[in-house]
Formats: sequence, structure tokens, C-alpha cells
Amino acid sequence: MARTVGGITLEVAVERWPIAGRFTIARGSRTEAVVVVVTLRSGDVIGRGECVPYARYGESVESVVAEIEAQRRRIEGAGAIEVRGATSPIDALRQSLPQAFPAGAARNALDCACWDLEAKLTGVPVYERAGVAPPAPVSTAYTLSLGTPDEMAAAAIVAQHRPVLKIKLGGEGDAARIRAVREAAPKATLIVDANESWRAHLLAQNLAACEAADVALIEQPLPAGEDAILDEVRSPIPLCADESVHDRGSLEYLAGRYQAINIKLDKTGGLTEALALAGEARGLGLTIMVGCMLGTSLAMAPALLLAADAAFVDLDGPLLLAKDRVPGLAFDGSTILPPDPRLWG
Repeated sequence: MARTVGGITLEVAVERWPIAGRFTIARGSRTEAVVVVVTLRSGDVIGRGECVPYARYGESVESVVAEIEAQRRRIEGAGAIEVRGATSPIDALRQSLPQAFPAGAARNALDCACWDLEAKLTGVPVYERAGVAPPAPVSTAYTLSLGTPDEMAAAAIVAQHRPVLKIKLGGEGDAARIRAVREAAPKATLIVDANESWRAHLLAQNLAACEAADVALIEQPLPAGEDAILDEVRSPIPLCADESVHDRGSLEYLAGRYQAINIKLDKTGGLTEALALAGEARGLGLTIMVGCMLGTSLAMAPALLLAADAAFVDLDGPLLLAKDRVPGLAFDGSTILPPDPRLWG
């Protein structure tokens, strides 16, 4: 049953979620995930969205909170926003967000909160409003943190029952890391993620190591901005842009250099742009990977709407945490089950 839209109240909270052990990539290590949660309230109905501020993109928890708070009057006065074709004040607010926020974490949390609130007010699930398939069980990659070859082999042995392993790499010594993981998990599909850590002189040896290990996908081998080096590279393995792609404006620069893109809602600025980016990328013949920052199930649930048409899914954030929010996503091994509507959507 549809419910009347009253005034919108904005709430912003910072939450800290311990990681199970330590999470290490080429840019450093951490032991907790710090997220910003936006709650939009209309009467007794709430919609929520979660984002993960990322220093690599010039964001901090403080800057993202400030960015949202600076628009509080606009958000809480959503009834005054006019957008042609909008079906409600919340829909108008969501469609107007790109004019108020750049693509990034702050817009993501607000965008997802708008989708969630609208769904809960109308009783129409987000997937139906967005015109996509309903979420179905999907298998996610499971991430192995960067470490020594022996450390990563030990982690791979523990996780070898998982169908897809994503290996975090760091530049020098990566060929040995790739070999060690493959020997420890001979049956797993492997994805490697360099997080911009390779340099031109490492490409040949690392690509050869990936080919020998039957790696399925290589994420962001070079620093964003140095992608033109790939014009001269003929990789037998698909290359996937991550840090080099944010929204649809990134695609023209990447054409011909990558065969896949990693879509993350914290980069696109939410589900709205992520869906548009996926559609345009598929039209260019690019393979879709759906990824995430390290957050809770609330951040993963919206991204599941992109998973049906993705060749690779990497939404393992909750599996890497010491605990998840309740209710959270249910996992059967590496299979993510459709979200409980109480969580999102």
C-alpha cells in the first residue's frame, strides 16, 4: 500500500565495523571499515544508504559528512525541487543529486537512501522501479589481502573451497604471489587486482605470470592517468579498469585500452548512475564487473541489482568483517542470497 510522503528528515551517522584480521592492499592496511550512513525519514518510514569515503579519491569521513550536511536544507526541502518526469518529491530529489554532488561517496549514500525510501513508501521494490531483474542468488569473489607469497598461499588454502578468489597485489614480487596462490588453490578462478601498483617495466613479467596461472581478469594494473601505456600492450587476459573509471564520462578515455570495467557505487555516486554506466558500457562491448569498497551489507544490497548482467561479482565486504549489521545479507558460502527488504530496497 502506498503511503503519503510527508516532510523529509535527514540523519547522518558514522559507523565503525571491525575487520576480521587485517585488510591490506597496495595502498596500506586497516583493521576497521568506517562508513557513513544516511537515513531519510518520512513520517515513520525510513530509507537508508551507506557509503565508504575513500582517501584515494580525495574523500574522508569528515569531508563526506560535511558535503552532505551542506545540502541539508535542500534535502529536507525536497518538496520544492522540480524535475520533469519525477513521480514524487523523493524521486525528484534523487534525480537532482548530480546537480548538487559530484560522483562519489556522499552522493551514493543519498541516492541509495532515496531509492530505499521510495520503495518503502510505495511498496514497489527498487528493482521494479529501476526496470531491472529482481535480485537472485549470485556468487561473489572472495578477496585475499596483500602479503608475502607464503602468507597469501596460506590464506588461499583456507579459502580454496570458494569458486572465485581475488588476489590483492603490490607491484614488485607479484609474479611469486600469483604462482603461490595458484598452487595453493588449483581449482579456483583467479582475479588479480594490482590497485595501480604495477609500472611499465613490470608488465611483461606480471602478465606472463597471470597467463601461466590461468588468471581470468586483471584489475587496474597501472596508475589511473597512465592508461595510455596499455595502447602498446596485447594482453591475453582481459584488463579491467577500476580506479580509472567512475561514471559515464570516463568511458571514452578507456575505449580500446580495457576490456572490462569495475562498477562501484561509491565511485559512480549511487545506483542511478551505476545503472546508466553499465548500460553504456555494455553498448561499447565492455564486460561488467560489480565491485565494492569494504562496507556492510547495506552497501552491498543496492549493487546486487547490477549483478545479474555482470560477468564478475565482487561484493564480499560483509565476509571480510568481524560482524555485519542485522539484518544483513545471507551468504551460503560465496553465494549471496537476495536481500531482506528490511535491509534495503
